[in-house]
Amino acid sequence: MTRLVHLLSVFLLSACVTTALAGEFTQPRPGLHTGGQPSQDDLARLKSEGVRTVIDLRGAQEDRGYDEAAEAQRLGLAYIALPIAGKDDITPANAKALGELLRAQEGDVLLHCASGNRVGALLALDAAARGIPREEALELGRAAGLKSLEPVAAEQLPKQDAAGPL
Repeated sequence: MTRLVHLLSVFLLSACVTTALAGEFTQPRPGLHTGGQPSQDDLARLKSEGVRTVIDLRGAQEDRGYDEAAEAQRLGLAYIALPIAGKDDITPANAKALGELLRAQEGDVLLHCASGNRVGALLALDAAARGIPREEALELGRAAGLKSLEPVAAEQLPKQDAAGPL
């Protein structure tokens, strides 16, 4: 019965996350806002909601529609670029770098890429590296926007059986 309740909660959490619209951000854990490319209005709104740092996973070649770093600075937000170009950059090393960046920040953080997919993949890998069980790590990733990169992330997570890691 407990497993059924757990699976139902995973399903409901996934349903809530997948219904998020553009310009909306999820909060997979307190103090961490995740999603796709924010607009200038999104940055201002998130600042008013307590965000103090923006971590951008988009590469320099990806069009944001405006100078996000300059806008963040104008609003008084710290801006950090950690370019993750695509699936080949979904690695334990990049997840570790992201995790260290997140843990070094004070206050709320907006972590984004174009859609939230890269965000979720790296958060799942970081969570697993910190000892979070495989399925919980993937749940965190999904809550943060993990979708099509789930197989890439899952392939790099430790395998587990009912008794723990294999």
